[in-house]
Amino acid sequence: MPVPLLDLQAQYRPLRDDILATIMRVCDSQRFIMGPEIEGLEGELADLLRVKHAVGVSSGTDALLLAMMALGIGRGDEVITSTYSFFATAGSVARLGATPVFVDIDPATYNIDPAAVAAAVTPRTKAVIPVHLYGQSADMDALRAAIPAGVAIVEDACQSIGSLYRGVPVGGIGTCGTFSFFPSKNLGAFGDGGLVTTQDDGLAAMLRKMRMHGGERQYHHQVIGGNFRLDALQAAILRVKLPHLAAWTDGRRRNADRYRELFAARGLADRVGLPVSRDDCYHIYNQFIVRLPQRDAVKAYLDARQIGNAIYYPVPFHQQECFSYLGYRGGQFPQAERAARETLALPIYGELTDGQLNCVVRTVEEALQQA
Repeated sequence: MPVPLLDLQAQYRPLRDDILATIMRVCDSQRFIMGPEIEGLEGELADLLRVKHAVGVSSGTDALLLAMMALGIGRGDEVITSTYSFFATAGSVARLGATPVFVDIDPATYNIDPAAVAAAVTPRTKAVIPVHLYGQSADMDALRAAIPAGVAIVEDACQSIGSLYRGVPVGGIGTCGTFSFFPSKNLGAFGDGGLVTTQDDGLAAMLRKMRMHGGERQYHHQVIGGNFRLDALQAAILRVKLPHLAAWTDGRRRNADRYRELFAARGLADRVGLPVSRDDCYHIYNQFIVRLPQRDAVKAYLDARQIGNAIYYPVPFHQQECFSYLGYRGGQFPQAERAARETLALPIYGELTDGQLNCVVRTVEEALQQA
């Protein structure tokens, strides 16, 4: 049977009436910029993430950009981050004129390697961006120990809303956290949207000011900011979906466990590199990533049989043309390069049936037999 990588219709159908009613309420109010929907969502997300401040913004990319702007990061500063992530992580650093400093990843979790971070620190290091990749937290204690006091930690939690590190939600552990509500995320809007979180009152005030062109009242600008506001329509839709997030996460985690059972039952545990879930982390599986030396052949086989799959991050940052000016070379970050060659995402959304899961596993087995 065909199995899509992600089926947003399956999530939407049970909520359709509530979502359409919410959209009509906002349309009837004609309040599309800021207002009660934004304030309501920010309060609800602050409670979920156990942070003092949640600031709704226009996208996950803008969340990263705004967070660093509010921290005063710019030309002459260095920001250390993983070379293996979505482009916005490094692109936001470069947009501010700062220098992205890339490091390798932990081969088990694909998250940033704290030892590599420690080796990359210089007197110009202003911040570190750990990416909680694929829905699992980076090792935040080891990362904090790897950097000097005063270096900011900007958590890129764009794939990890609801993920926990030692019982604490990501986004409230570092200096600030950033989230995305892109439609494919575990909590997705009907377009772009994002969030910046912090426990710091002063930083929160700057974030709120800078998302409105740097002014607290119209036509009066204390600093230069931008138009980073979250639309009220997107906020209202997210408020309908937010109460269901825990159940959707449970579904993803249940499917991850079922995949492990099915692969093991077929004797494939040693041939398919299944995701590693750390004991001190609560993995929310924005993606379910397997590692296959025969990745490209397996992908072609799955594609031909309409089994959804995707290659994430086939070109690490240090090998991207736009960052050639930084002088990195191929082979410098072997774990990231290996992950780029070998990893493949399989369907994991909570609405998958057991029949679909069995079909995915059976087709992967067939692909491995052919490879």
